Amino acid sequence: MMVTIAFFITNSIADDLHVDPIQGDDTANGHEHPVKSLAAAIRLASPGDTIHLLPDTTYHDWAAFFDKSGEADKPITLDGHGAILDGCDPLNPSGWIEVEPGLFRHDDLMPLTDAIIDRWFFVTDGQLNRMQRCSKGPSEPLKTPADLLPGEWTFVKDMDRTRTARAGYIFGTFWLRLAPGRTLAGAKIEFPSRTAGVLIRGSSSHLVVRNVTSTRPYNDGFNLSDSTDVTLENIKAINCGDDGISAHGHCRYSVDGLESIGNATGICDTGTSETTYQNVLIRDCIGFDLFFLDSGKYTIRNAEVISTAAKSLYLQGREAPAEPCRVTLDNVVIRREQTANEVRVSANCVLKADRVSLINLDVQATGGIIEIERSFIGGTLLANPPRKPTLHLWKDAVWRAKGNWYDLESARVGPTSFAEAQFEAFCRVVAEESGSRWGAATEIEVQAAGIGHRNE
Repeated sequence: MMVTIAFFITNSIADDLHVDPIQGDDTANGHEHPVKSLAAAIRLASPGDTIHLLPDTTYHDWAAFFDKSGEADKPITLDGHGAILDGCDPLNPSGWIEVEPGLFRHDDLMPLTDAIIDRWFFVTDGQLNRMQRCSKGPSEPLKTPADLLPGEWTFVKDMDRTRTARAGYIFGTFWLRLAPGRTLAGAKIEFPSRTAGVLIRGSSSHLVVRNVTSTRPYNDGFNLSDSTDVTLENIKAINCGDDGISAHGHCRYSVDGLESIGNATGICDTGTSETTYQNVLIRDCIGFDLFFLDSGKYTIRNAEVISTAAKSLYLQGREAPAEPCRVTLDNVVIRREQTANEVRVSANCVLKADRVSLINLDVQATGGIIEIERSFIGGTLLANPPRKPTLHLWKDAVWRAKGNWYDLESARVGPTSFAEAQFEAFCRVVAEESGSRWGAATEIEVQAAGIGHRNE
């Protein structure tokens, strides 16, 4: 009997693993004494265990799950308790050469690929500098070292060394220019040394990740490939080199509570993945706000997107007979700020929208199917410049709509354009439009139509 009691006490203690980046020790078991790294905690975790991070603590670390699984009724849980996984490390002045006052070079900073360079940035005095480059958006060409201004950087590929590099890898030199009189140590420069904040790959399944922020990796905040039965709760991705969160391959996961801010892309899901997001905020992204590709099934509920990226919402399917790219929006508002942009649906895609407000956004379907109901498409006087959006349906696109409100400049079906006074004719041409109206909306009415309220 005494042995049995001791057994159960040991098991209850073993349910919790702790990670402390300062006091931890990776030779510990994580229970009586914390481990130092997330890699050690993940290695030790068994089905049913919870890995705890210190509340509101910054970890210069990442959570990488490679073929790591819990069980259907005993997931492995990572609870950040508000912790931050920072993808950057302070720049070590060692290895950098000052070739002239204020101009520094490093010939072998870290293993590199062309994709990493496309996503690269440096952080100086807390300010992230991408040099106006983005892997999925407009990118300025890299400058020559001689053209750099104080606070800028560039990269010059070494073709001779790259030809002998391992497949996919490159070599080259980073250049940094500082203001006269500044030193590398004094500039407090950081660089992205990790690919993600949370990475889940391979046969990983039955995992829960909650209450954690990923910031400043050179790739994605949350990167998942081929993993299944993964739940993410109350997560944030901020200032990531590429996507805030991205599904690849054949993923199956759900997200409840996502803030994706200042990333190259807010959400980018690909492959044959099936993903569900609810309670979402996306803003200040660069390349895409929302980008869905291939043959997956993607759902977003209760979301607010403040759109400033080069492209707002794009659906891009594979060629038939592949399965279509299917996106469902439920209670979503996408408000375009500053410049004009559009929602784009391509061939072999299906967009289903219910209780959706598309504000200051054109809608263009070059193919595919749009099914939309109880929604608003229109503009506001707050747009810069003030404008009303357009609807453009190419000849192969299918439009099915019910109970909507349009405040448009025009609607075009194939070669024929329609104005507000010709709304009945538009309805006859598209054939599947019922219970909708076309008329001007005041600012107050647009605000009232702006659904997409997140659960706080």
